[in-house]
Amino acid sequence: SAADLAGSMRLDYPANIKIIRVPCTGKVDVMYLMRAIQKGADGVYVVGCLEGSCHYNEGNFRARERVEYVRMLLEEIGLEADRVRMYNLSSGEGPTFAAYAREMTELIKAMGPNPLKDKGIA
Repeated sequence: SAADLAGSMRLDYPANIKIIRVPCTGKVDVMYLMRAIQKGADGVYVVGCLEGSCHYNEGNFRARERVEYVRMLLEEIGLEADRVRMYNLSSGEGPTFAAYAREMTELIKAMGPNPLKDKGIA
């Protein structure tokens, strides 16, 4: 998985990234993504296998659908959809994993902190 790749290589990605390993991105539930935002995460992104190459057949397609659903929910409550994103790569693309981590970090920095933190909801 992409997370295993990141752990096995000393990749240069931002220290504020917290990696949570799952057997397949298809196991990432809408509630996990929403709970992370609710608890104050400034952003969440899912990194899965290339589309069409999931070991669990449709796992990464299910993950993409869930990410898109969460993006819609965020917009409905007045948050930026880009606080939640999905990226796809193959297991040999460590530098790309690190580049996605830096891209997401810069995107979140430009948006600013999760406003739920300020409201005491998180």
